[in-house]
Amino acid sequence: MCGRFTLRTPAHRLAEAFGVDALPNLAPRYNIAPTQDVVAIRHGEAGRELAMLRWGLIPGWAKDPAIGARMINARAETVAEKPSFRAAFRQRRCLVVADGFYEWRKTAEAPKAPKQPYYIRLASGDAFAIAGLWERWRDPAGETVESCTLITTEANRELAPIHHRMPVIVSPADYDAWLEPHPASAEALHALLRPYPGAEMTAFPIGRHVNNVRNDDPACIEALA
Repeated sequence: MCGRFTLRTPAHRLAEAFGVDALPNLAPRYNIAPTQDVVAIRHGEAGRELAMLRWGLIPGWAKDPAIGARMINARAETVAEKPSFRAAFRQRRCLVVADGFYEWRKTAEAPKAPKQPYYIRLASGDAFAIAGLWERWRDPAGETVESCTLITTEANRELAPIHHRMPVIVSPADYDAWLEPHPASAEALHALLRPYPGAEMTAFPIGRHVNNVRNDDPACIEALA
């Protein structure tokens, strides 16, 4: 799964990388967690647009928005069939912007010991796009909540020793295909939901400062000595 990530890249670099208008000033985030707002790119009336979406997808048919806390990830293998995600997979795809994410490794030598957190990013240090889905939900009073989920797939060979799943990182060349409102086919979309090449990524162990969601500072990504 993917349960925490970072976004520290300056807004002007994100605007250039994702082909959107200048973004509002975004404070560096070191510990983005479910139910918080995340930066996403989606297809709008005038092309690509920025949206701030609550992390944890709330299906349109949901009676209680609390269900979103259980919908932070969608599996690539079943996303097209699951009732919670299939409508969004057909019509409401997005790119969630990040520049690193966290996973926790259980050590075989001490299986009962606390899991070891790792920080994972592109070797280049650049921001990247995670394949996502978004939904618009309205409560009985008419208030609207726009939310999203991150799609995960099996981990590549390099990350598998840390965790068996990883977020689907979409290559820049595939942004348009993923955001296209009228894709060629479901098969064409599924072809994009593949593990990102491990040779282009790096991962290193960090301290347990990140375990506390209230900690949102550079100490979260400090490598262990």
